[in-house]
Amino acid sequence: MPGNKNQYDPTTMFKEWIQKSGKSQMEFMKAFGDIMGQQKKDFDPVDTLKEIASKGVKIQSEAMENLGNIQSKAMDSAFKLAQSMPQFGSWGAFKTTVGSNGRISIPEAERDALGLKEGDLVQVVIIPIEKKSKHPSK
Repeated sequence: MPGNKNQYDPTTMFKEWIQKSGKSQMEFMKAFGDIMGQQKKDFDPVDTLKEIASKGVKIQSEAMENLGNIQSKAMDSAFKLAQSMPQFGSWGAFKTTVGSNGRISIPEAERDALGLKEGDLVQVVIIPIEKKSKHPSK
């Protein structure tokens, strides 16, 4: 079986592609100039392209600056959150039951470990685990 008789030189194909694409770009720029009302004797597609590229760079710079501001604010928020959270050695977690009048007790081992004394102010976060109601739901 004979080989393909229509073989092309890649270098020639690339040169033709560059020429065609350059021509297409020039036609686009002229059409763009017409649309934008800039088609006059002094219309220069290269200057127009430079102007568009310059505006693109400005927009990208502003976007990166905004992203940097957002990241900075996020880091500040995370830092503030970390500062407001209790230090590792100064908090405890335990299970207890709710007694009469809604009272809860901190077990002695936890009070000792945290150095809590009668009258100390503490903050309680409640996560219900299991409900043991004596009265059925109404």
